[in-house]
Amino acid sequence: MSRTEISSLGEFGLIDHLTQNNETTNASTILSVGDDAAVIDHFGKQTVISTDMLVEGIHFDLMYTPLKHLGYKSVVVNISDIYAMNATPTHITLSIAFSNRFSVEALNEFYEGVYAACEKYGVDLIGGDTTSSQKGFVISVTAIGEVAPDKFVKRSTAQKGDLLCVSGFLGGSFLGLTILEREKRIFAETGSQPDLENQAYIVGRLLKPEARKDIIEFFVEKEITPTSMIDVSDGLSSEALHICKQSELGCVIYEDKIPIHDDSRNFAYKLELDPTACALSGGEDYELLFTIPQSEYEKLVLNEQISVIGYMTDASEGTKIITRSGNTHNLVAQGWNHAK
Repeated sequence: MSRTEISSLGEFGLIDHLTQNNETTNASTILSVGDDAAVIDHFGKQTVISTDMLVEGIHFDLMYTPLKHLGYKSVVVNISDIYAMNATPTHITLSIAFSNRFSVEALNEFYEGVYAACEKYGVDLIGGDTTSSQKGFVISVTAIGEVAPDKFVKRSTAQKGDLLCVSGFLGGSFLGLTILEREKRIFAETGSQPDLENQAYIVGRLLKPEARKDIIEFFVEKEITPTSMIDVSDGLSSEALHICKQSELGCVIYEDKIPIHDDSRNFAYKLELDPTACALSGGEDYELLFTIPQSEYEKLVLNEQISVIGYMTDASEGTKIITRSGNTHNLVAQGWNHAK
């Protein structure tokens, strides 16, 4: 494939090139890319805004992360925060800094992933910035969403007795990172071609996560409003403790209720890892952890993608996990160290 140096286009030529096919689909987009600022109008709804950065060598490794997947993931991890507020993402701005080892073709590949995510989630790209960096690739995305007045959901409003619930499966992304880091190390030492052991599920959980738009749509359909919510980017235990701390409550989680995909469980056993530990302390699953009143339970069981894993208690009772064998332990956050 031919290589076009970015310097041949210049900054504004590059922006024009990367955004020449950018299309907007939201009525709230009044003015998009091309002016000093974008203009949006949410027609009386409240605006939700979140910003994240992804830094090469910290959050991703280009040794095993395709640029198209990286572009897609850059959008998804940001709009996941909007869904975690019970809101609908509508717009993003995207800023990137890159060294001279990147070509126009490489950035095209990255933007293919960005546009694919925007199309899937109905989000408009309305602006951003490009600049050079001394080393590596830096990505900053700001996501903007809308929510009906006062329908946003915080971390600090869980109530004693609420059910603690989570969407999807946990721990897969951590295991995907584990196998990719292992194969990177073997390649560096021996030059052997990577063997991902047909682990498409766990590798996909890391490289191409999805945001849980479907869960928010389910809430709307069933008229469910969570009392608190957070997305699982740093592991189940860490996120549960965030809700507990900010809501001034404790919680009980049942180990046997934590949803772990069979592929994740089997591969964890193969690596002699505890699947529960992967779910509790891994991260980047981008599922939704939320609380609801017990009175909403009958609505919730209609969705097979949602698991009730515990309940909220008085702060004085602490944060506990009850193991399969019936033992009780304190819930401890190990944290998630992203790509390192």
